[in-house]
Amino acid sequence: MRISRTTLATLCLFLIGAGPALALDGRGSAAPLPEDSPFASVREALREGVREYNAGDKTGAVRALEFAAGQGHTLALWKLGSMYAAGDGVEHDDLRAFEYFSRIVDSNHDTFPGSGEASVVSAAFVALGRYFLEGIPETYVRANSARAYEMFHYAASFFGDANAQYAIARLHLDGKGVPEDSRTAARWFNLAAGKGHYPAQAVLGHMLVNGIGVPQQRSQGLMWLTLARDAADPGGEAWIHNLYDEAVTEASETERRSALANLEDFLRRRR
Repeated sequence: MRISRTTLATLCLFLIGAGPALALDGRGSAAPLPEDSPFASVREALREGVREYNAGDKTGAVRALEFAAGQGHTLALWKLGSMYAAGDGVEHDDLRAFEYFSRIVDSNHDTFPGSGEASVVSAAFVALGRYFLEGIPETYVRANSARAYEMFHYAASFFGDANAQYAIARLHLDGKGVPEDSRTAARWFNLAAGKGHYPAQAVLGHMLVNGIGVPQQRSQGLMWLTLARDAADPGGEAWIHNLYDEAVTEASETERRSALANLEDFLRRRR
């Protein structure tokens, strides 16, 4: 259940499609341009980068995005970091990705949580946390679980980021860099689960079904596992389906009906 760099790359590719509202709001768009600038504005450079990317011209996209990133545009920095993290149209380079994400965090750590670019800034904190957790071989970025925890905790508490909340919960559950504490882990899983984070829903459900760190609540746990099972990919995330199958097999008919009632109530309150 450990999230790998492949998952980080998937997250990056998902967020690289962020809408134009973020492009217009990114910091650095008002910076003065060099006289020989190939673009009329930083916004134009970003738009061109996005157009080229969507058209399949990754070389042209990188050229335009690097110009906007050089002016400090947050979304351009994120897109470039994402591309290098995933090896998407460029040679895979975790260190370059790390440095792009670092520039976002250094310049935008005080971004208001409700602002248009908050999700990108928060995701950069999470990406850096992942890199600090494992380190980047043959570079100056060493594994540092305490630093990883700092990154995750800031994104989880200041921005309310569900991915960061899940990461913190995993650290507490596994006792990696912090004391093993399943009760604290359950609280963080619960926060992320309530936001629709299905891996968190799966682990929280498993904990509730088995009374791990929390009082046993089998029907409530089965509810979370049902939500997670419905959202998870059967091929790539078989562990979630396995947890669900195990729980539903052991559940009584009464517990299954109670789980269904809880699920219906949960979905009704979210509408």
